[in-house]
Amino acid sequence: MPELIHCTYEQHAATILAIFNHTIIHSTALYDYQPRSLAFMQAWFATKTAEGWPVIGLEQEGQLLAFASYARFRPYPAYKYSVEHSIYVDPKQRGQGLGKHLLRALIQTAEGQNYHLMIGGIDAQNAASIALHESLGFVYAGTIQQAGFKFGRWLDLAFYQLTLKTPRQPVDG
Repeated sequence: MPELIHCTYEQHAATILAIFNHTIIHSTALYDYQPRSLAFMQAWFATKTAEGWPVIGLEQEGQLLAFASYARFRPYPAYKYSVEHSIYVDPKQRGQGLGKHLLRALIQTAEGQNYHLMIGGIDAQNAASIALHESLGFVYAGTIQQAGFKFGRWLDLAFYQLTLKTPRQPVDG
């Protein structure tokens, strides 16, 4: 099994950018139209670092095969215990269980950071991602019909959630 690592801009931005851009161009896993740039990656990593959001990856023989992260679900204070995650696997590495390995690691990280709810926004036709989430205990939380438009068609966005046992003593404010 590949090694679980913490990704950095210096070592992993170019590979993460390539995975992001392949996803944008060839799939509905990311509701974006235009490929991203290294400047985007620099800002993305800076935000992740400043906010304490993890960027983890699976690496084998120095090659990043997949990565995952999360960030606050919504920018309002009452959402402070809820995070929305994303997982991306290099297209040549799919079907090997890398996404499951990363999602397990994200769950552990979220519990360690005292989050209570992990949310995945998944294109409703992405059966593989839905199956992955359900296999780790995520439950269906609803679908926003026609939330996006890409490749000449409307896309439905399904939400799956996993309730964590943390934090033990949540507080307002």
